Amino acid sequence: MQTGDLAPDFKLKDQSGNDRTLSTMLLNGPVVLFFYPAAMTKGCTKESCHFRDLASEFAALGAQRLGISMDSVEKQAEFTTKNDLDYPLLADVNGEVAEHYGVKRSLDLLKVRRATFVIGQDQRIAEIINSELSMNAHADKSLDALRLLRA
Repeated sequence: MQTGDLAPDFKLKDQSGNDRTLSTMLLNGPVVLFFYPAAMTKGCTKESCHFRDLASEFAALGAQRLGISMDSVEKQAEFTTKNDLDYPLLADVNGEVAEHYGVKRSLDLLKVRRATFVIGQDQRIAEIINSELSMNAHADKSLDALRLLRA
């Protein structure tokens, strides 16, 4: 995937078992879709909580945050509750969406690469953030991309 590409649409269940569709969510504003390797792990917790802590900044830009991993709905629910997350976490259990976005790993140990896609309301990818080591970079750089998108 590259910036300017059409983001693949999908339908997945969130932590409450509700269906979430990218195209439907885009009707309400841009979407920041971040893939993380595994719920309840140290790095993924830090990244997810940073997205949570910047809620007002994302809201001010009219953007929605969506976390996605290959964890089950139940694991996503546990992760949400434990960390008081205020946005949907999607269960891509078979890794089909991760594969479409080019972030699924061939080894099952980490399952997906940590990557974030800033998607405009036209369903085009405005920015891609890749960083395995800086957990804060994903939310911070997403906000920068959203500001540019809005300008």
